[in-house]
Amino acid sequence: MSGSDDFLRLRELASPVEPRTTWNDLAFLPGAQLAVLRDLAARARQRIVDQREAAGGRRGPGFTALFTGPAGTGKTMAAEVLATELKLNLYRVDLRAAVSRYIGETEKNLARLFDASEKSAALLFFEEADALFGKRSEVKDSHDRYGNIEINYLLSRMESARGVTILATEHESNLDEACLRSIHLRVDFPSGKEKGAI
Repeated sequence: MSGSDDFLRLRELASPVEPRTTWNDLAFLPGAQLAVLRDLAARARQRIVDQREAAGGRRGPGFTALFTGPAGTGKTMAAEVLATELKLNLYRVDLRAAVSRYIGETEKNLARLFDASEKSAALLFFEEADALFGKRSEVKDSHDRYGNIEINYLLSRMESARGVTILATEHESNLDEACLRSIHLRVDFPSGKEKGAI
């Protein structure tokens, strides 16, 4: 498959984001958050180098970060800065396109998404992560069972994917515990009120 085909497949499930922000644009964040973001960039860059140098270019493990905080606190801007810093294409995952009500289709979509992102040097940004990585439910019927299978598959694929994934959420408490354990680094984006208190 050609590189252009990879980009076309990726665009079916995610929207490209043209990075327009720099580190200077994140100056409104407290120093602690900026320090974590710079550490994130350094660690992700090293992970990418290690993967490229690995024999046979074997898959994974990938690097996953979690951005938490209310809307409008800079999570997307930070993702743009990191994509620029890491020289990766930034794609915002379209949950409406990725999630299917048909059994098995969501897993297929996610497989296509991660396959294409790996081949296209893309950073995947899940803006409403709790919609996909929500807590697994008690199995009461087949829909619950397949819903849990989807989460299990997504976690497994994310952990083994070669590349960088950023999960963003306003409601961290809704995320599955296994998802939280797979996070390599997290950044909490404070609201305006919290910033003023720092």
